[in-house]
Amino acid sequence: MKDFVSMSPLKVLEKSSRKELGPGNLAVLIARAGVGKTACLIQVAFDKLFRREKLVHVSLEEGPEKVTSYYNVMYSDLARALDVKDGQDEHRMLIERNRMILAYLHQSFEIERLRANLKNLVENLDFRPDALIVDGLDFEKTERAVFDGLKQVAGEFEAEIWLSALSHRHITDVNERGIPYPCQQLDDLFSLILQLQPEGSKIVLRLLKDHDNPTVSDAGITLDPKTFLATNK
Repeated sequence: MKDFVSMSPLKVLEKSSRKELGPGNLAVLIARAGVGKTACLIQVAFDKLFRREKLVHVSLEEGPEKVTSYYNVMYSDLARALDVKDGQDEHRMLIERNRMILAYLHQSFEIERLRANLKNLVENLDFRPDALIVDGLDFEKTERAVFDGLKQVAGEFEAEIWLSALSHRHITDVNERGIPYPCQQLDDLFSLILQLQPEGSKIVLRLLKDHDNPTVSDAGITLDPKTFLATNK
């Protein structure tokens, strides 16, 4: 879907040094509750899927049926916004064929369990993911070893991993590199760090860390608050 790729939230990476996250690397999207972390991550997933890449969506809060329903609703909104009338069934089949959903509810998420599940997908289903979406990991309660483990998994399976992190209005901690809570003590593990912020009636997605680039310009794009597609405004 060429129209979508040109309006994807990942358009922000046109402003980055490498134009992508890349295999073996981690990225995190920081936002307050209700701003749209999950919606934005699903748009990242669509970007990968419409490029015919394989994706695993890892959910720590919702079951597979709920996640599938969310994808369906967001795809319908996307097709309506882009006035896509032809090929909708083809696009839906592309999503279904190239996406797997793994749910770890009730604090059952463990790195070794994820590694075993991914190995099973590769060896038994011939499904080797290019990217993982990990939604719902509590950065406040998760030990650094888990993020180290995710970094190792990304390297082992030659995949990129996208996470979301919940920030709070009343916690204003920022490290010397400008990375805010709750990632200010983990930023060395992430190749890309992005922040989603409401500004008036718009949503702005900003790049806070760009791989090893010591300076990050005011790299941001405006997203439509309903579709989370990039706008020209």
